[in-house]
Amino acid sequence: MELEKSFDPKRIEDHWYAIWESNGYFKPAAAKDQPAYCIMLPPPNVTGTLHMGHAFQHTLMDALTRYHRMLGDNTLWQPGTDHAGIATQIVVERQLDQQHIDRRELGREAFLQRVWQWKEESGSTITRQMRRLGSSCDWTRERFTMDDALSRAVTEVFVRLYREGLIYRGKRLVNWDPVLQTAVSDLEVVSTEENGSLWHIRYLLEQADGSALQQAEALIVATTRPETMLGDVAVAVHPDDSRYQHLIGRHVRLPLCERTIPIIADTYVDREFGTGCVKITPAHDFNDYQVGQRHHLVPINIFTLDGKINDLAPTDYQGMDRFDARKRIVADLEAQGLLVETKAHKLMAPRGDRTNTIIEPMLTDQWYVAMEDMAKRGLEVVANGKITLTPNNWTHVYNQWLENIQDWCISRQLWWGHRIPAWYDEDGNITVAHDLEEAQRLAGKNDLRQDEDVLDTWFSSALWPFSTLGWPDETPELKTFLPTSVLITGFDIIFFWVARMVMMSLHFTGKVPFKEVYITGLIRDAEGQKMSKSKGNVLDPLDLIDGITLPELIAKRTTGLMNPKQADSIEKNTRKHFPEGIPAFGTDALRFTFASLASHGRDIKFDMQRCEGYRNFCNKLWNATRYVLMNCEGKDCGLDETQALVYSAADRWIISRLQQAEQAVAQAFGNYRFDLAAREIYELVWDEYCDWYVEFAKVQLHSDQVAVQRATRRTLVRVLETMLRLAHPIIPFITEELWQKVAPLAGKSGASIMRQPYPKINETRINEEAMQSIALLKDLINACRTLRSEMNLSPALKVPLLAAGDQQLLSEFSPYLSALAKLSEIEIKHDGLPDADAPVSIVGEFRLMLKIEIDVEAERERLNKEITRTEQELIKAQSKLANSSFIERAPAAVVVQEKERLAAFNAKLDKLREQLSKLD
Repeated sequence: MELEKSFDPKRIEDHWYAIWESNGYFKPAAAKDQPAYCIMLPPPNVTGTLHMGHAFQHTLMDALTRYHRMLGDNTLWQPGTDHAGIATQIVVERQLDQQHIDRRELGREAFLQRVWQWKEESGSTITRQMRRLGSSCDWTRERFTMDDALSRAVTEVFVRLYREGLIYRGKRLVNWDPVLQTAVSDLEVVSTEENGSLWHIRYLLEQADGSALQQAEALIVATTRPETMLGDVAVAVHPDDSRYQHLIGRHVRLPLCERTIPIIADTYVDREFGTGCVKITPAHDFNDYQVGQRHHLVPINIFTLDGKINDLAPTDYQGMDRFDARKRIVADLEAQGLLVETKAHKLMAPRGDRTNTIIEPMLTDQWYVAMEDMAKRGLEVVANGKITLTPNNWTHVYNQWLENIQDWCISRQLWWGHRIPAWYDEDGNITVAHDLEEAQRLAGKNDLRQDEDVLDTWFSSALWPFSTLGWPDETPELKTFLPTSVLITGFDIIFFWVARMVMMSLHFTGKVPFKEVYITGLIRDAEGQKMSKSKGNVLDPLDLIDGITLPELIAKRTTGLMNPKQADSIEKNTRKHFPEGIPAFGTDALRFTFASLASHGRDIKFDMQRCEGYRNFCNKLWNATRYVLMNCEGKDCGLDETQALVYSAADRWIISRLQQAEQAVAQAFGNYRFDLAAREIYELVWDEYCDWYVEFAKVQLHSDQVAVQRATRRTLVRVLETMLRLAHPIIPFITEELWQKVAPLAGKSGASIMRQPYPKINETRINEEAMQSIALLKDLINACRTLRSEMNLSPALKVPLLAAGDQQLLSEFSPYLSALAKLSEIEIKHDGLPDADAPVSIVGEFRLMLKIEIDVEAERERLNKEITRTEQELIKAQSKLANSSFIERAPAAVVVQEKERLAAFNAKLDKLREQLSKLD
């Protein structure tokens, strides 16, 4: 049962995870009479890898899962992956590009075979990485959104919604990626501020009677996209703008085009922007589309699906790329005297997150879900408390989106995904069915063609809480685990996923998908900067677990990059952020770090120094366990209840603190305050048990009373065993390894700590008297230590103490004071302390003085030297901080560190001068 001398995370992680999984410990309970607790894993991309956001959220989900499993709940953490339509198709297309193969030449069926092959090759990467993190999902129930069972659920939902009149096909404006040639969701569009231009163009007025143009009269229209003017159908002004009211209803000649367009009035126009005149292009702008709908304007689409000018535009521009056409149009406007001026202008450019191309609003035929009625139910269940969002401020965001919801475009022009179950005959009539055979029967025709489009990935994801549990079949799992208990997810997908799951689950099961939603913040670096490859500040969770050298890290980040400048930049930034690479912290230290950072804030600053601190915590826990085993194994640990036990105040105190910690941790888990749970466990283990109780126990184990020794050993092992169970949900590996060694000494048995009950408070075991007594003892010990520090005594030197105060308490405390304050003896003074030059410490009614002869002159000389040295260091620090160049160029953490050094030097000087004044 001997414990290894040092903590080796890798060895125990590999060992224990295999045992947990192979023994089925992650499965729900066999007996179904316990309360059900279920968490759905937000399905990561099947071909993706684990990033810091995943690792953070998975740590929290696993902590809750392990906590509720130990509480005795019938617990399921349902895992699975998402087929990630666009992301996966792009990966495979790029592989084909390298082989000079075009997917269209390959054909749909052959291409899909390639995608499935890629999924089989790389689809298990992220789930392997999740196992490294200790995730205790029920892997026997792992699902994939393209599984047969889940695909069946997707088809069933589509068919039912269509037959209910809630799915329809229509021509609407959508986000269009001209490179991928598909509609994309708002989440896949990244808007960034870029430098652009604002072109002011002259639109010549037409005579009221339709005769020749009046060259002198014109409207000046400002636009950031002159190429779209070829699709203009109106110019809009504000109805209250006195400059243009007399022109409303008249027409202007559209520059470069042989047609006229009306001047209309609409409150959408901002009178202060540009000239107060806005070109209206309903086919290529979302706001213009709404204006066009209000004024019954017919949109004119002037782009092909790959972003070229089509045949509805003047022949001079047909076939040109949109940005080449922009240059030509600006040149032609200038040549015709219609370009008034060009101004530099900052604008928000919408780019595709996969292709980085400018996204075009495009008028296309797509499939839609009518959302208005579903949204009302989604709002109701949050309003009446059936679903709560934590932190509560996200409720407003959720409500705002549902109150302003638009119909959902669910079709995508891709090959990878759930193909839309709709078939067309030769006349274009649509039949929606579960399969071709049913479609042929309903249509009364055999010659049918299936729709080429696939469903938006978010469509199948919206069904995740009930499709994974077996819907549309009435399975025992669906009955037991829906509604699920809590969803843990990021704020960026409240609209795209959370709200849609709520609406779909209510519509098809009549139940909410989950009772609570815990919204996490975004993981940033230690400076609060967003993590990105170009900045070189990205962290890989597995690198933090296993460690990686700087050369390995650079090679990992730059291998395969075609752009040498980009590779050089990434290498430079990587060296800046990780000059010595990344040390190995182990899974438990990483998990403890994530938990400690999981407050209810929006952003989370991840600092590797925190990881180092929690690795030290694991080492502390390991070493404390080694001490306990060395002093308790093979000895009487009080398992025989008939033997006498004499508990000290210290024993009763640590047992009391344990009860308080159990209550605080339970409350923290209940409120999703993982940071408070981590802090409570840290303080109990490190500050109370290791730093104080173990030291008290060392004194008690030298008692001449066997019953005191027995009670001490019993307390040491039982409190340690309970603390291991208390910490297990957050740090599972080290607690399992140590529990196996400690449990028998505490009279516990079992195959795994996972199968043990979670500690619960026993209020009868909180002893206020013992807590007050030990609080006083700690104050007295700290006071003695401060006296020693002020007198610069060597830690090895034992000195006598003179003490005045409650004699009985001082007698009880003497063994602890002597051991923990390094005292050679304690002399209790009945009549108070003698007059002397030595400093006195006052603790309540107690007076303490170290009895030591001081060479006053030598001590004065030493203090003066130390004051001079500290003053010099102070001047250096002040000089650095007064240097504006240092403040501007040094990393923020370095500046903060220098300020802390300055404060420490000032504090030290104050103490040294105080000591000198006492001598004087």
